Amino acid sequence: MTLDRDRFLCDRVLIDLDIDHGFGLRSAQPPENTAFPIQVHGIDVFDATSRSARDRPRADVVVSTAPGLRIGIVTADCVPILIAAEDGSAVAAIHAGWRGLATGVIEAGVQAVTAAAKGVSLVAAVGPAARGCCYEVDEPVRVALAENYSDGLREALDPGRPGHFQLDLPRLATRVLAGSGVDCHQIGTQHRLCTICNPDLFESYRRDGVAAGRMSHFIESSG
Repeated sequence: MTLDRDRFLCDRVLIDLDIDHGFGLRSAQPPENTAFPIQVHGIDVFDATSRSARDRPRADVVVSTAPGLRIGIVTADCVPILIAAEDGSAVAAIHAGWRGLATGVIEAGVQAVTAAAKGVSLVAAVGPAARGCCYEVDEPVRVALAENYSDGLREALDPGRPGHFQLDLPRLATRVLAGSGVDCHQIGTQHRLCTICNPDLFESYRRDGVAAGRMSHFIESSG
């Protein structure tokens, strides 16, 4: 199957390093043989380096050091994050909803790809997800996130109606990436678009409920 490049968004930080990747729009078909996990809103890491694309363990982080191997995750409001060593030798894809954020999925992903990169600096790109313009959460969500990210929440969470807040997931994810050791100047944010208020472009579970599809995102290690 030929990849329809027009259905994927690419970030400059990865383009400049010639690392093949894409944040899928709605209806975008992922490349053949991309290794996807079964996502469970946890922090488990799947090392796809020596595995078949048919292997689908439960995980929300996928890493690879195998040249030419594409790995991916799917989203429909959660944050897709694509990370790579600057030389392309190691890559990771992270699925980060508020539950994963609260329990450390980004830190788990950065730690895994850092170990695989063997000292090479990392770059990361943050993709489309639910933003504060549309994404309302309640007090239990705020409390869960505040346990680890009270500083980051100051710019990612705004008061809404009583007992509720407007949460900017991509903004918070960007802060967590920087706090996990990725240089803030090496984090691409040009596609931090809101999935909820862009129905022509993105799937959204918050907007469409069970009728929502999923968007596929991928990155390829070059070795």
